[in-house]
Amino acid sequence: MIASARQPLDSADSYRDGHLSRTAFVSLVILTFITFVGNFTQLQLSSALPTIVKDFGVSVTTGQWLTSVFQLVMGVMVPLTAYLTRRFTTRQIVVTSMLVFTAGSLLAWLGPSFVVVLFGRILEAIGTGVMWPVLQITVFSIYPLSRRGLAMGTVGMAMSVAPAIGPVIGGWQTDANGWRSIFMSLSVIGLVSVLLAFFGLHNFGRSDRDAKADFFSVSLSVFGFGGLMFGFTNIEAHPFTHPLVWVPIVVGVAGIVWFVVRQIHMSMVYQAWKASHESSSGLRRGQWAPKPALLNLGVLRNRSFTVGTICAALSFFAFSSIMVIIPLYIQNDRGYSATMSGLIMLPGAIGQCIAQFCGGRLLDRFGARPVALVGSSTLLIGTIMMSLIGADTWIWWVSISQFTRQIGMGLVLMPITTWSLNCLARQEVSAGSAVTNTVRQIAGAIGAPVMVITMETLTRVFHSAGLNTTLANIDGVKWTLRISACFVLAQLLLVMFGVRGQGAGSAREAAQVALGRIRMR
Repeated sequence: MIASARQPLDSADSYRDGHLSRTAFVSLVILTFITFVGNFTQLQLSSALPTIVKDFGVSVTTGQWLTSVFQLVMGVMVPLTAYLTRRFTTRQIVVTSMLVFTAGSLLAWLGPSFVVVLFGRILEAIGTGVMWPVLQITVFSIYPLSRRGLAMGTVGMAMSVAPAIGPVIGGWQTDANGWRSIFMSLSVIGLVSVLLAFFGLHNFGRSDRDAKADFFSVSLSVFGFGGLMFGFTNIEAHPFTHPLVWVPIVVGVAGIVWFVVRQIHMSMVYQAWKASHESSSGLRRGQWAPKPALLNLGVLRNRSFTVGTICAALSFFAFSSIMVIIPLYIQNDRGYSATMSGLIMLPGAIGQCIAQFCGGRLLDRFGARPVALVGSSTLLIGTIMMSLIGADTWIWWVSISQFTRQIGMGLVLMPITTWSLNCLARQEVSAGSAVTNTVRQIAGAIGAPVMVITMETLTRVFHSAGLNTTLANIDGVKWTLRISACFVLAQLLLVMFGVRGQGAGSAREAAQVALGRIRMR
């Protein structure tokens, strides 16, 4: 890690008289840009995926590992955030992360085989995996409670620009110069990010060189979630009874169970030790102390936080798969280019950008419940609209449907996440951010291969029933989207019956606030 002599900024230095200080503003912009780079990278390959699959001669299920493994590795990295932010300074974390990201981009750019490119993607994910939690923790440490909704909506809007331009630029680069040009540009962006972080970023919070992490838990999470994904991926090529399917799944489930039990046990031991030393003068150097849990699952005892986390997971599970499936439909079944695929998806991402910003403002005014209800309903309507596609559907119907879906995502994800974190104590925000980001990243990583496998299984069924290849593919996509709609419906019901309590608000309260503002005029 890179040493820094800069003094860390606290909330008093960062936020004065209702405004950010110049130093905090510049640092927040840099953190937002670098986090944007991670989101941009995650989705940029969605339009290029059909071309990469053809170039390397791999199956679609194997090829989508380039997107799903990115989410999986980010999910594994997120739990380390709580440890990294305690042990290292903000600049050390960000500069080192961007160096790893740049190395991964170079490797993927020059890699001669699919495996090498995949390894480059893993390094990219390692480099960007901690950035969103670091940005979240920074925002919550700077802004007062009454301003967090607007702040999170603002940075969330910046994050939503990534899916707006990522697939478009990725598709254009693929058509113009080949998919490798994507990684060439990411190498340059990574280098610029390193320079920005090194020369312009200030530290937030203090580091503790005695902080410890449980890397055995990291190994368990890798084997657990990686094994589960690997087993599901092999279902396409082998029956469920094949050892390459059931063995990784069993190993994955066992790893996840062991991981969860270990986190609960370590959290209990650490909290008991901490309580017994609260009255003492502090821990002396060299004195034994237990390691804190990698992922403090104790925050899930907070009902509101748990509801918010499950909502985010369901959203990511349903949403991430569509970002893989729809470009396949547009390019393989309808014959459009990668650039056109990106343009068709562009309005939706712009809509999510705007909705996410508005969602933050609406959260501050009305609470999470009315905003999330509208968002979940809109997301469900858009998913049902998308499931009506066919061989001759007006192609911009796909764009309109995706626009509707992403408006709903923007009105659900940021308000629910911000509300659930607001329900935690200040000292629990770091752990809560790690938990919610881990859960939703892993839900997205698992959602893509599960839905792609579902699509390909249904396609084989329809093909064996007499449909030609294209029509069978389209019917497979349609029914997969209908399954996705069921997950969105479950999320809507969870919001309807679960989002209550402090800061949640209600439709009646929202109406009263709106009427009060009208009377004041």
